[in-house]
Formats: sequence, structure tokens, C-alpha cells
Amino acid sequence: MLAHLSVNNFAIVKSLQLELSKGMTTITGETGAGKSIAIDALGLCLGGRAEASMVRQGEEKTEVSAAFSLESNINATRWLEDNDLLDGSDCILRRIINKEGRSRAFINGSPVPLSQLKSLGQLLINIHGQHAHHQLMKSEYQMAMLDQYAGHLNLLKSTRSAYQHWRQADNNLKQLKENSAANQAQKQLLEYQIKELNELSLGEEEYEQLEQEHKRLSNSGELASTCQQAIELIYEGEEVNALGILQSANHSLIQLAELDAKLAELPNMLAEAIIQIEEANSELRNYLDNVDVDPARMAYVEERFSKVMSIARKHHVMPDELYQHHQDLLAQIDALDCSDERLESLEQEVESKYQSFLTTSEKLNKSRNRYAKELNKLITASMHELSMEKAQFRIKVSNQGTHPSPLGMDTVCFVVSTNPGQPMQPIAKVASGGELSRISLAIQVITAQKVDTPSLIFDEVDVGISGPTAAVVGKMLRKLGESTQVLCVTHLPQVAGCGHQQLFVAKQTKSGKTETQMHRLDNEQRISELARLLGGSEITDSTLANAKELLIAA
Repeated sequence: MLAHLSVNNFAIVKSLQLELSKGMTTITGETGAGKSIAIDALGLCLGGRAEASMVRQGEEKTEVSAAFSLESNINATRWLEDNDLLDGSDCILRRIINKEGRSRAFINGSPVPLSQLKSLGQLLINIHGQHAHHQLMKSEYQMAMLDQYAGHLNLLKSTRSAYQHWRQADNNLKQLKENSAANQAQKQLLEYQIKELNELSLGEEEYEQLEQEHKRLSNSGELASTCQQAIELIYEGEEVNALGILQSANHSLIQLAELDAKLAELPNMLAEAIIQIEEANSELRNYLDNVDVDPARMAYVEERFSKVMSIARKHHVMPDELYQHHQDLLAQIDALDCSDERLESLEQEVESKYQSFLTTSEKLNKSRNRYAKELNKLITASMHELSMEKAQFRIKVSNQGTHPSPLGMDTVCFVVSTNPGQPMQPIAKVASGGELSRISLAIQVITAQKVDTPSLIFDEVDVGISGPTAAVVGKMLRKLGESTQVLCVTHLPQVAGCGHQQLFVAKQTKSGKTETQMHRLDNEQRISELARLLGGSEITDSTLANAKELLIAA
């Protein structure tokens, strides 16, 4: 419930402090006095658009704050808890606008982004403006009113989520299809490159082995002659060789060791060297016997080695990188083959997600039709009370499967017949200005009864209504005020008299500046104000008596 509204330096308001109560509060005043100005200021606290023109002339800033009681408002309390902004059983929204038009927003003293102010504001209060009947002609607004009355929030969330998942998958599929032509061209190039590499069939370490064998075969003659020279030097030389020299030295050292024991280890050391030379000779002899001088093998290695070098240059890689390059190309073409599989999988995913969307949309359609039938009866009855005794109201919920959206597959249209024998047609085509106002009011009053927000504001929604119908409107709003807080800006005495309390708006000029003020009326003041609304500038005993009857009748 809105408990207090504080407005400072807003438009033509210097300072305004309002204490508000439960029930129905009516707001009246002379034309041009600014009856809706408090509602406009409150709109700022609920996240409305801020403009520099809102700051009172000559002032630095506008400041508006609204205090709400959270009693029984579970949704707002939970929202504040979830956002770490709960501070007791009350909630204060505040908005500051400087003369440049920049604004700051606060919830319970903590600075917040405007989006949070709007989000919380929707849970605290609901404003029905005087131009609601213009919006009422829009299909999207009609659907929003039906959904608001139905209260199927979880269904709406599920449908929106299913729609988004379907659209995301569908966009991915379209992107994959758009890339398929380029992928096909790339695949053809890869297949050509891979074919050449497949034919080469280079092993993982083959290039290194080829390189070594090519070097050995190319130098086989030199290897053989040098090996033979080494064998002669260390073992087979006729005149002198390393083995003979070591053997002679070893024989001499054996004799010397017999003369001096300190030399006893030296023969053993030379004996080991003799063994190493014999083994080296054996290895060299074995290598020499197996030196490959096969011309056919040399021709094969030369051709294979040249081919590897040529293909490596063609693929712009080093020869020792060619094997890995081949594996990389194979991985790329595998990935493109997987893209074909991905395309098929994604097509199935799109269909699956679309069916999920259709399922939730169908559930939403059934819920809308159910509550549409309920509203048809209630709004038709309400229109009869508003002196449209022969009128019939229907909500047409159509699902032709051609308009998928985050709100499902439905289109909603409010249709009406205001006279017997007249076909049901969209309200914009058959309703006159006065009829449209009454239809709009009937819809707003009925749907407001199902809104969870504990405070409702009706800003001159009774425009175009008068006489006995106005009295019915007043009683409707008063009945609504028995279960929730209702604030009603009105120019009709029949409506104003139905309020549990009444506020009066007056405009005064002080020191060359215009100010709007608002104050609560007692019973005597209410009678005078109702008489003014009834009789205009001339108030007679008759109008006073009539005003008293309006107040008593309420």
C-alpha cells in the first residue's frame, strides 16, 4: 500500500506531502489545477522517464519519494530479499532529477539502476491512465490484459524460453547452411591435397630415415675406402699398425714391472687398449663387408627423397613437417564431414525445439481461452451496469500457427456488439467515444480485481461518462477499494462522493510563481467540493443538499 508521497520542486509543485490511507481515495480540483500531477510524480518513483522540464523553474533539482507498506505484499518482499534491498516492513522509492535532466534512483536508500526501480514498481502499484482506451485498441495490449488477468506467469516464462531456444537453434542451422557452400569448396581443395599425400603415404619417421640412407648411399665409396684405411692403421698394416705398437709396448712394460712393482698396473691398462682396438677392428671390418653399393636401391632412395622434397615445397612446409601436415589436413576434412552430420543433427534439434514451443504454446492457448470465457461474462455484466444493457463482449483467441512469438502462437482481439442484431466486431470499429470509455473502464475494473499489486490508480478513466452511469462507476471503484487501495483522479461528483477519503488540488500564485497544493478534505469540505463539481461556480442550497446525498449514499 502507498502510505506517503513526498514531492519537491516538481513542475509547478513547490512542496507536497501526502499521507494516504486504505480504501478508495478520490482526487478532485479545478480544471488546470494539476489533479494528475501527484500521479505523474509518482510515476517517476516507479521508473518513468525523467526530463529536465520536470524540475521547477529556478530550482536545481526535483526530488520525489514514495513510501509503501509491504504488509501482505509477498511478491515485493521476495523481490527485495532476492536483491538484498529489504529493510523492514516498509519500502521507500526515491528519484532525484537535476536541471540537466540526469537522474538517480534509490530503493531503501541504496542507489539502483532504473531497471530495478521499474521492476519493483510493478509489484507495488498499478496505474490505469485516462488514455488507456487508446491502448485498448492494440492487439498486444489486449493480450497483455488477458495474460495479466489469467496470471499464468509460469506458462508465459516457459513459452518465452521455448521460443528463444527454438529460434537460437534455427539461427544456428541457417548459419550452418550459409557456410555449407564455402565448406564444400574447402572440402574439394582438401580432398585434392590429401589425395596427393595419400599417394605419397609418407611414414611418421620416414623422412628422417630417408635422409640418413640418402646420405649413406651417396657417400658409400668414401665410406668404404676410409674404413679400409682405418683398418690398416689400427690392425692390418704390414709395416706398422696400432695393434703391433701396443703389443710391443705391453711386452716391454711386463719386463719392467718385474724390476719395479710400481709399474705392475701399466701392462693391464695396455692390455685393455689392445682389446678395444681388436673390437674396433672387428666392427670396422663388419661395416666394410656390408657397405651398400646397390645402384637400384640408390635410385629408389634418390627418387623417393626428391619426391618428398618436391611435395613439401608445394605445400609450403619443411620436409620433416610433411607427415604432420598430412595428419592436419585429414583432421580438417573429418571436421567438414562432421559438419554434414552436425547439419542433420541440428535439423532434428530445431524440429524438436519447435515441437516443445508448440506444446507450451498450446497450453498457453488453452489457459487464455479459459480465462477469456470468464472475462467475457464479467466484462459483459460490467458493461450492462454501465448503461450498455444490450452490449456483448467477447475475447477472440486465435491460433492459426502462423505467428510464432515469445508470447506463443496466439492473436487476441477484443470484440463487442453494442446493439442487438449487430455483429461482433473489434471495439475500435463499433464503439463511439463514450462507449469506448465505458468499455475500457469495465475492462480495467474487472481485470484490476485479479492484479496482485495492493495499490491501484485510476487517472481520469471516467472521461466521457456522466449521469447515472457515473454513480455506477463510483460504486464499482468503492467496492474495489474495500479489498485494495484505490486512488482515483476524477471530475465527476458521483465518483468523488464514493471515496472513503478525498483530496483537493488547488493552484495558487505566490510572488509571481504558480504553485499546486493538495490537502485532505473533511466531511464539510467534501460537501462543498462536491457541490462545486455539481453546480460549477454558483453553489445553491439545492446543490449542497445534492452533494450531501452523494456523500451519504456512498
